[in-house]
Amino acid sequence: MNFAKHWAATLDDYAIDLAWSPDGSLLAAASAAGGITLYDAATGAVKHTLPGHADGANCLAWMPAVGRVVPDEPRSPSARPEDSPHLLASGGQDGCVRLWNPATGAQIAETKLGTAWVEHLAWLAPGNLQPPTSNIQRIFAAAGKKLVALNSDGSIAHTFPAAPKTIAALAAAPSLNSQPSTLNSPLLASACFGHVSLWNAATFALEKEFAYGNAIYALAWSPDRRWLVAGCHDNAVHLWAPADDLELHMSGYETRLKELSFSHDSKWLATGGGRDACVWDCSGAGPEGREPMMLPHNARVVAVAFQNAHGLLASGSAEGEFSLWAPSRKNPLFAEVKMPSAATKFAWRADDALLAVGTANGHVFVFKTD
Repeated sequence: MNFAKHWAATLDDYAIDLAWSPDGSLLAAASAAGGITLYDAATGAVKHTLPGHADGANCLAWMPAVGRVVPDEPRSPSARPEDSPHLLASGGQDGCVRLWNPATGAQIAETKLGTAWVEHLAWLAPGNLQPPTSNIQRIFAAAGKKLVALNSDGSIAHTFPAAPKTIAALAAAPSLNSQPSTLNSPLLASACFGHVSLWNAATFALEKEFAYGNAIYALAWSPDRRWLVAGCHDNAVHLWAPADDLELHMSGYETRLKELSFSHDSKWLATGGGRDACVWDCSGAGPEGREPMMLPHNARVVAVAFQNAHGLLASGSAEGEFSLWAPSRKNPLFAEVKMPSAATKFAWRADDALLAVGTANGHVFVFKTD
């Protein structure tokens, strides 16, 4: 396998978020200053520059392709630009969620959620689960203590009860397709200090609540939905198995923990929390009591991301180094890259052929694997 730089671009500020379109043809990059740029995946050419959010952007999320046909061939000459097969959502410091048409670059909706920053977005398509519950696609947005479900036209479908503290993380459970699960409904997890709520994303009912005695910074689901994992302020990782009413805990990290990523087969959980990327074996009874694989870096790990359907893990340090690892190999190091500043975000394209890396000084690098 080869790994090489494909193209690069520069934003006007810190690269706060990156997201690939469902068909992989576009990369959306949000600058902390507020602007959003859509790049052509093949060439790095700018397709559209969106105004984004005047006070600063925080997050991006593409509408899933489920329920809308993403063409496998060029669009018909008779197709209208407004018939884009997917939408891009953004959240900002202005308290707004904005929806964008990537074909035209036009803003098609704006929803004001108040004065708190919109820091978390999660699209969820209930019709993508088995059995299908709906073809409606909704986006969930968190701003301060407020959590809402929005329709794809920007209208508010539901406002959830106010959280006891500021919502620090959202995570939509992945689709199970035909895989068995006792929690087969479309699920959304939200976290704040001392508290995780598990919501039915179709009915908006509260399914479960989990208490935790500290701040939570990040949430991640395993692809098989067995594990819901939290990165915590008290230098720890906490795991729940909602279907089994099981909780596990791993502590002793050097720093508070924000970096989480699962491998596509749900076996490996990668975390930051220190100078090494820790990779835990989550198979069988789970990782508690096991020794993690330690992947060394020259400084604190600030980002981790497994591929979507293959085995490589990207991990980056605060000094700008990032590495690719194959945890299942005897010698796991696959490649090393030195960048001008620390990685802020890794984003693998759905087919794993391209890896986008955002940096603290506003660079965006796209690497190709083949």
